[in-house]
Amino acid sequence: QVQLVESGGGLVQAGDSLRLSCAASGRTFSTNTMGWFRQAPGKERAFVGGISWNSGNTWYADSVKGRFTISRDNAKNTVYLQMNSLKSEDTAVYYCAATSITYYGRSREAYNYWGQGTQVTVSS
Repeated sequence: QVQLVESGGGLVQAGDSLRLSCAASGRTFSTNTMGWFRQAPGKERAFVGGISWNSGNTWYADSVKGRFTISRDNAKNTVYLQMNSLKSEDTAVYYCAATSITYYGRSREAYNYWGQGTQVTVSS
């Protein structure tokens, strides 16, 4: 099993930046692609971005492209989501996810490990 714990959420103003972290523990050698998703009230959980095991590939939802950056430090078993130029529509619970396969898509069904989520609230 792999445990994922997100941190770094909070209340910020529009235009501010925030960095989320996701620490993995347990059978971390079984993780491959990792991703970030978010869920706003009344909406489905949506893909934000993904990163391959060696950080050679990153991909993003159109809504965050150019503002958000995913990175990972495999030595620390941690993945990060740097969020810049935040907007009110970025308000959501942000979830870290991991899959044991090499996956370059956006489907949440491909991910078999999930964190508990961290709240990000952006006030306008």
